[in-house]
Amino acid sequence: MLRLMKPIATYAETSTGATLQCPKCQAPMELVTYEGITIDRCTQCRGMWFDANEQKSLKEHKGSESVDIGDPQVGRKMDKITDISCPRCGVAMIRMVHVDQQSTDYEACPSCYGIFLDAGEFRNLKDCSMSEYLAGLLEPYKKK
Repeated sequence: MLRLMKPIATYAETSTGATLQCPKCQAPMELVTYEGITIDRCTQCRGMWFDANEQKSLKEHKGSESVDIGDPQVGRKMDKITDISCPRCGVAMIRMVHVDQQSTDYEACPSCYGIFLDAGEFRNLKDCSMSEYLAGLLEPYKKK
């Protein structure tokens, strides 16, 4: 019998005790660790900050979408806020469109290369990856 267990995101603290402020709503962010990868998640709007390459690394782990606990409707409202500064280094962030899913845009820091995803966007990226994977499996069977 196969039993599936829902992954649980665990909380961690920084060694300095300092926390980032959400670039969208200014609420404190909490550290969330999944499979050894620690990201920052807003305690209010539930947007998520990924330092350079964290999003790509986390996306590869099965079940990692469980860290995106925010309401997608809140995320869509917060997505309208575009004039933000990097919570890590303070540089003005730029709006980008995700290469794998054109309907998902996000804010990126041109200095430290971190990215901010609004609530629900990481889950969308994971869903997109799975659907693309399944479509790739069926590609050889498509009629030409």
